[in-house]
Amino acid sequence: MIKKSIFGGIFLCFLSSVSFAQNNAIIEDFKPSSLNQPGKEYPMVNSQGYARFRIEAPEAKSIKVSLGLGGSGGTVLTQQADSTWMGTTEGPMDEGFHYYNITVDGGKFNDPGALNFYGSTRWESGIEIPAHDEDFYALKDVPHGHVQQILFPSKSTGTSRRAFVYTPPGYGNDVNKSYPVLYLQHGWGEDETAWTNQGRANLIMDNLIAEKNLEPFIIVMTYGMTNEIKFGGLRDFDITPFQTVLVDELIPYIDTNFRTIADQEHRAMAGLSMGGMETKMITMNKPEVFSHYALMSGGVFAPEEVENHSGLKLIFISSGSKENPDRVIQAGKKLQDAGINAVTYVSDKTAHEFLTWRRSLYQLAPLLFQ
Repeated sequence: MIKKSIFGGIFLCFLSSVSFAQNNAIIEDFKPSSLNQPGKEYPMVNSQGYARFRIEAPEAKSIKVSLGLGGSGGTVLTQQADSTWMGTTEGPMDEGFHYYNITVDGGKFNDPGALNFYGSTRWESGIEIPAHDEDFYALKDVPHGHVQQILFPSKSTGTSRRAFVYTPPGYGNDVNKSYPVLYLQHGWGEDETAWTNQGRANLIMDNLIAEKNLEPFIIVMTYGMTNEIKFGGLRDFDITPFQTVLVDELIPYIDTNFRTIADQEHRAMAGLSMGGMETKMITMNKPEVFSHYALMSGGVFAPEEVENHSGLKLIFISSGSKENPDRVIQAGKKLQDAGINAVTYVSDKTAHEFLTWRRSLYQLAPLLFQ
């Protein structure tokens, strides 16, 4: 099943079932998902990428599990002799993180066995399909940075707004050292918790820094004011309110309260999906603020759009291989042919999903502020 995205193209939903050779039997090596509630056995995943669900609802008449942003499609569960409901996806799922919810007799609920993550403008259940390359975002015995919540004043909205700030390991040790800053945006339906909870951004950074693969920098994540826009309603989106919050209110607050290198050369903006669209809009409107731009499954730049962007250091464009990788690669080549430092990345065997964006951040981070 596919759904149109706010970009006017095709949004690739995460499927609860995919085609798989019928002569391939399901391997019964299921283990609890790493995102289960403490002590909960289900949902489970196996080595092939299948997911198995069990719900305790003895009085229910029907239960379906829907996976992906928005919870489309469904794996129908059947009632067992002990009155629980169980079911297994028809095929293996893509590696990485997926949202899901359950429908019980027509009502939408979260799985009491799984942790919740904010997506689809609500708290959804989450499941993690182990990835063959998951080491780069794994929790390791390395020095860790800090992720802290801040509240910053916003005169334009008449309230205090929330952001999360990642400071790298060692930030508190050398009070004379200042850092570049990446402003990192979530996608539609998500909020400022997405990049650390679903995206593992802090662990990706910790591991890269421990491997000495990048110069440490601060990451700032705030709500992009996107979730009032419905699918297909892009024409109604006005970037001005969020641009005011970000550029005129949040950035000055960060530069005042954290040890930043407060200039264009040491400031980057990136985003996934609709956050990528916001990144493009703001960097087009305010080219003097940022020197590094990154769009992850969030559109492309054309050379003529940035030809007068003085101080531009890098454009990074990425997508999953199941999205529109040719457009990304072609856009990158045109930028390079125009003499612009552009890098493209395509995540293998992933769609519009968090493994695409985890991998994208892993590729992007070492390129920033070089």
